[in-house]
Amino acid sequence: MKDNQALVRKITIKGVSNKDFAVAAVNYVDKEQQPNNVINLQFYYLFSKNGKRDIGEAPHLLDSNLVEFSRTQIEKFLQSKGYLKAKVADTIRVKKKRAELIFSAVEGPLFKIRKIQDSIADKKVRSLYQVNRPRFSHVQPGGRFDTDSLAYDRDEFFQVMKRNGYFDFYRQYINYTCDTNFRSSVVDIKMIIANPEGKSAHPVYRINNTLITIARSDGSTGKADTLQVDSQFRYVDFSHKFQPRTVIDYDFQRKGQLYDVDKQTLTTSRLSELNIFRNVPNPAYTKLPDSTNRLNSKIDIIPLKQMSDRVEAEFLFNSGQFGYNLGNIFTDRDLFKNAAILQVKLNWSVLFNRGGDQSGIENQDLTVGANLIYPRIISPWHFPILGKYGVPHTTFSTNYQLFYEQGLVERTSFINNITYDFAETAQKTHTVTPIDIEFSRGVINPIAQAELASKNLFAYSYLIGRTVYVTASQYTYQFNANKLNSYSNFVYLRGSLDVGGNTMSLLTNILKTPKDSLGSRTIFGHPFAQYAKVDADFRVYHSLGGERQLIFRINPGIGVPYGNSHQLKFKDTTYIGGLVFEKNFYAGGANDMRAWLPRTLGPGQFNRALFYGPPGTLTAPSQGDDLRTRLKYLDQFGEIRIVSNLEYRYKLVDDFFGSVLRGALFMDAGNIWRLQPQEGAPNVEFKLNNILPATAMDIGTGLRFDLAFFVFRFDVAFKVKDPQFSGSQQWVLFNHFDELFYSGPFKRAYQVDNSGDTYNFMQLNFGIGMPF
Repeated sequence: MKDNQALVRKITIKGVSNKDFAVAAVNYVDKEQQPNNVINLQFYYLFSKNGKRDIGEAPHLLDSNLVEFSRTQIEKFLQSKGYLKAKVADTIRVKKKRAELIFSAVEGPLFKIRKIQDSIADKKVRSLYQVNRPRFSHVQPGGRFDTDSLAYDRDEFFQVMKRNGYFDFYRQYINYTCDTNFRSSVVDIKMIIANPEGKSAHPVYRINNTLITIARSDGSTGKADTLQVDSQFRYVDFSHKFQPRTVIDYDFQRKGQLYDVDKQTLTTSRLSELNIFRNVPNPAYTKLPDSTNRLNSKIDIIPLKQMSDRVEAEFLFNSGQFGYNLGNIFTDRDLFKNAAILQVKLNWSVLFNRGGDQSGIENQDLTVGANLIYPRIISPWHFPILGKYGVPHTTFSTNYQLFYEQGLVERTSFINNITYDFAETAQKTHTVTPIDIEFSRGVINPIAQAELASKNLFAYSYLIGRTVYVTASQYTYQFNANKLNSYSNFVYLRGSLDVGGNTMSLLTNILKTPKDSLGSRTIFGHPFAQYAKVDADFRVYHSLGGERQLIFRINPGIGVPYGNSHQLKFKDTTYIGGLVFEKNFYAGGANDMRAWLPRTLGPGQFNRALFYGPPGTLTAPSQGDDLRTRLKYLDQFGEIRIVSNLEYRYKLVDDFFGSVLRGALFMDAGNIWRLQPQEGAPNVEFKLNNILPATAMDIGTGLRFDLAFFVFRFDVAFKVKDPQFSGSQQWVLFNHFDELFYSGPFKRAYQVDNSGDTYNFMQLNFGIGMPF
């Protein structure tokens, strides 16, 4: 900086009695005279060259002209809040090239409203105003005089008029006169609504005809399919790809109805939500030249390309292991000319062991599926178009999944379902899956099967090696999902219920179908699962001002097998059956317990080293070593889950290489548990006195790169409390902080006890989108 320059580092507001107004007054200081965000300023120093403002925020230098401008703006602000005699003075203090701006206010008396009158020439408009005013008005006798409240009232009544047919009504028709008595500090207000020039009343308009045109995906026209659908709609399709109903079902303005600006906006929103059009402007209205006060409307639409293909890829690396995840999504956006969307998905995940060649595949997961999504409710019964709060959908889904774990199991699943989702209100949405039919088949490696039997681990054989049917119904309720990207104060709730096997149980008991060797009823030669599963996600979002937010989340769930999945007999052992493999809960990963890899936490105080017995050596591995390797990523499951998260989110930089850079600090706590005790693994079952000892904890921080169309997330998390250990040894971060990035006695002992597995305090997570 030059000798006559100073950096603005502080703003002080004095003499404002209302704390909220004092905080708000700072916003009336010119942005170039407000203190820099320290981090933004450092990014500017670090990345910006030659004064270019590409990254971060340029330093805000003192400018006396802008200080004077800010003083007048604060003065006007206080006057608008009822302090009509308010005066503001400014003082500048500079020390070591750092400037403090001090704005001192003398408020004077607070002016209040004595009486409110209206002068509305049109009787129908006056009646509409008097009926609706109690609902929206912030201006009341005895209240503080506030010009912002007057502006709010004007905007609210303008919207009332636009919802009731007054197409030609403008805000300029609404004016206020304020008679001020400075001695008594009171204000008399009169609201005036004038008639249009030369008219005795404001005209009310009704909808007449509607023209719908659909261009080609490149915006061009040509020869069109033209159809007069009915007395209102004329349909012109240059793309030759859409049936008239596709658009007409979501035009909410019908012939003869009053013009309604909300229905105009609703039409645009719903047509956009169909996800088949790239340009849906608001319907355009033209007045008929006669005196009937009717409106013709026109909707011009440009569709998206009918077909698209998207490829996704991830590379995973942790502790010497690596793998990849490849995905492909093919989309046909208009399969039957009625906005039905076909999505064909392919996903292939492979995790290699340290060898890295083909024989070194540790596990892989292949999923192939297709979804056919209709933008309406399709059922044998008639349902109205439920489009007021969102486009309803009917989804027909089919998926094939192959899961392979080296040396253990090959498991295939075939899943088919029908799902309906619709919005009850803007805040409440429902998802109903009345039909969900799944067929799962597991083939266990013979050597692994023998090892499992020798260790009496029949539960794992049942979990991963059984062929089973699942017939289920599911329901999900969401509240306030539409607010998840906002910074307001609200609560979010998602609750899911999944019930399976009851209809099958009734039929097989009536038909007396045979039982298998484990005592379960069968259908077509195979048993079926019977269970009930409840899952909830409750969050509290609290705004801390600006783009700062504190979120608390608790995510509990429980699955209970019963009936045909309850009591199973293995030789002389009775095992209380568990959930189907795909229905169990797992902990760890980028969205819950972020310091643990997926499927590596719990259940309870499960300790793999103790469960599989003393480790062998490199030359003479024990049976426990072999089984430990085979069951890796599969032996840590549970029927109960309780996970909670606390996260503070804040903005760091407005412009960081084209993205908004945000930060996060978080803490996670929770685990999964088994419903029943497990032989050889103490304290894995859920008990009240085992909740706290079995609760894992981690802390961490992260960066979110907001690119508008998606958010790229990077988190680093550290284990604080690890429940696989006992007593005070669970507090691993405090007890072994010196081994955070180095290997010491604790890590070496863990590696010996766990047959070469390393202990990691820190976990890095990369992801797309927010964790919750």
